[in-house]
Amino acid sequence: MFRKILIANRGEIAVRVARTCREMGIPTVAVHSTADRESTVVRLADEAVQIGPPPPTQSYLNAAAVLQAADQTGADAIHPGYGFLSESPDFADACEALGITLVGPPASVMAALGDKTSARALMSRAGLPLLPGSLDPLDAEAARDLASTIGFPVIIKAAAGGGGRGMQVVHGAAEFVDAFRRTQATAQMLFGDGRVYVERYLAKARHVEIQVLCDGHGNAVHLGERDCTVQRRHQKLIEETPAPNLPDGLAERMGQAAVQGALAAGYVGAGTFEFLVDPDGSFYFMEVNCRIQVEHPVTEMVTGVDLVREQILIAAGERLTMTQDDVHRRGVSIECRVNAEDPAHNFAPTPGTVDEFVPAGGAFVRVDTHVYPGYRIPPNYDSLLAKLVIWAPHRDEAIERMRRALAEFRVRGPRVSTTQEFLAAVLNDDRFRSAGHTTSLVDELLREEHP
Repeated sequence: MFRKILIANRGEIAVRVARTCREMGIPTVAVHSTADRESTVVRLADEAVQIGPPPPTQSYLNAAAVLQAADQTGADAIHPGYGFLSESPDFADACEALGITLVGPPASVMAALGDKTSARALMSRAGLPLLPGSLDPLDAEAARDLASTIGFPVIIKAAAGGGGRGMQVVHGAAEFVDAFRRTQATAQMLFGDGRVYVERYLAKARHVEIQVLCDGHGNAVHLGERDCTVQRRHQKLIEETPAPNLPDGLAERMGQAAVQGALAAGYVGAGTFEFLVDPDGSFYFMEVNCRIQVEHPVTEMVTGVDLVREQILIAAGERLTMTQDDVHRRGVSIECRVNAEDPAHNFAPTPGTVDEFVPAGGAFVRVDTHVYPGYRIPPNYDSLLAKLVIWAPHRDEAIERMRRALAEFRVRGPRVSTTQEFLAAVLNDDRFRSAGHTTSLVDELLREEHP
């Protein structure tokens, strides 16, 4: 087992990793920017190293500073959480060169699956269903011809993209070339890579993902599905498991497909295969996330599996602690992401000081957070304040428990707004309650509120 793990992240996921490491008896190092010197993970970790000023490129994305912190503290493993360096093949290569274990898949696998066109081609060869589209990056003219062939609407995506960024829906040929070039420019700005590709766009789809675990000995299991259909601008707001109202057997077929794809890719660690499900029950591979997901707690709540613990054991060379027959799910879990954003002003971030912070409580309620009274929300990072997660035996009960927990949760500050009321509105909507919603639900709600 590892002597010491450096946590190369911040916020709630850094706290989450630190807690599991403490339970496993593994000392931890927290790295932090100057904006996060008073953060919760700095208090929880055994050691802390300041690695730079607030801008992520000078701190949490500064691979050299992270590796230097690992070297000076004697950390022999790094847990990257999600975001930042978690899916960087270059960082994974650098860790390997220095003899440091990165808790995640090998760099070669990360590179193959991190590139969306490469991932599509790999999953096509593995037999997974794909939406019609390109398996290679295209120029504007070739992409327009392909879009006309497969039929509009289409979606243009950055090959190096992720996290719901670097994509645009196009509804007709007349607007295609301009949209294509804008997406190229956005991709270049966000990811330093302007390559894009095209696939058919499903306007009324469900977004369902499968959690997989794979060890370095050729063993793989899936832990069921998560429904991530409630999104705004491709950013997830509410997640739940099991996915409600799916045709019989569909979730298991998706799980088997995810395991098949993971084995074909030589995957090692915890990963998520994302799929779109259309109204006729067909499903299509979207992408693979080579890291722990923000929404992983709902899977933990229904399986009893600590996914971060499994990540660490796999990275240490252990075999999986379970087979597929050992995976049992019970009940329903829902997660709401409470963000420091103002829904009344186009979800603009609202950094500021939190004067009052009272997390929800009660039976079967979990709050993953890094926030405390007096915490200053910096403007430099993601606006996620807390993940509110509940469990109940049945979906109706789960919705009511989440409604109660949201109403009980208090975050107050002179300039701080949160998404709590908007999340409650989604939970109250008949389309969500009846599981008849699609990825267009949030846009529909916003149009209904502000026609």
